[in-house]
Amino acid sequence: MSGIIIATVVLAVIGVVVGVALVSVGRKFHVDTDPRVTEVRDCLPGNNCGACGYAGCDAMAEAIAAGEAPVNGCPVGGGPVAEKIGKIMGVDAAAEERKIAFVRCKGSCDVTKERGEYVGIRDCRAAVLSGISIWECDYGCVGFGSCVNVCPENAIHVENGVAIVDRKKCIGCGLCVKACPKHLIELIPASRTQAVRCSNHDKGRAVRNVCNAGCIGCGLCVRQCAYDAIHVDGNLAHIDYAKCELCGKCDDKCPAHIIADLREGN
Repeated sequence: MSGIIIATVVLAVIGVVVGVALVSVGRKFHVDTDPRVTEVRDCLPGNNCGACGYAGCDAMAEAIAAGEAPVNGCPVGGGPVAEKIGKIMGVDAAAEERKIAFVRCKGSCDVTKERGEYVGIRDCRAAVLSGISIWECDYGCVGFGSCVNVCPENAIHVENGVAIVDRKKCIGCGLCVKACPKHLIELIPASRTQAVRCSNHDKGRAVRNVCNAGCIGCGLCVRQCAYDAIHVDGNLAHIDYAKCELCGKCDDKCPAHIIADLREGN
């Protein structure tokens, strides 16, 4: 019986010693955590998409609290989130307008043709790396869905050979932009209703030979715009969204009908 008592006392003493040691070590190596990290993290949307350039929302919150990232660095949350974080950090947040992905291609199966049969991994990047030109237009959407695979919101899908964005679901994370090997996807302000759905820089006749819905660089859109918001550069029309007043005249006069009216869907 005395042996049991002795063993119990020894174990209790060992427990007390270990506990004191752990407390001492904890105090010695304690690192103070900035309480703003938790507050900033609670403001972030929690998508962990990585579009901000950090591994996730936790890493982004730590970077903001440390002054290593701007308070408006989250492209998903946009202005409302930036304003909340700005108040926590005590700085003015220059809120940016929410952005949405836009595919600069209208080359569906109805307007362009296959150049050859591709046999391999059904992935846009793999197809481009193979060096095989699948479609007649070298500038157009491959249509194998690399952008679809990376979208966290299921906001993009391939329809009739070309990627289409659901503007209501898109959070503007930019992952599809990075995934497209042809660089056809861009982020544009959500308020914009006109955008050029083409990326072909060839001249008019060459464009028509490979696609019935490509920009021919005629410049009619430029002459219609009273705000100097659209120009033809490298045989391809470009819209300056900062100048565009949404009048829609460029869309009405485009003979190739490649200036999309985003009010009707992307």
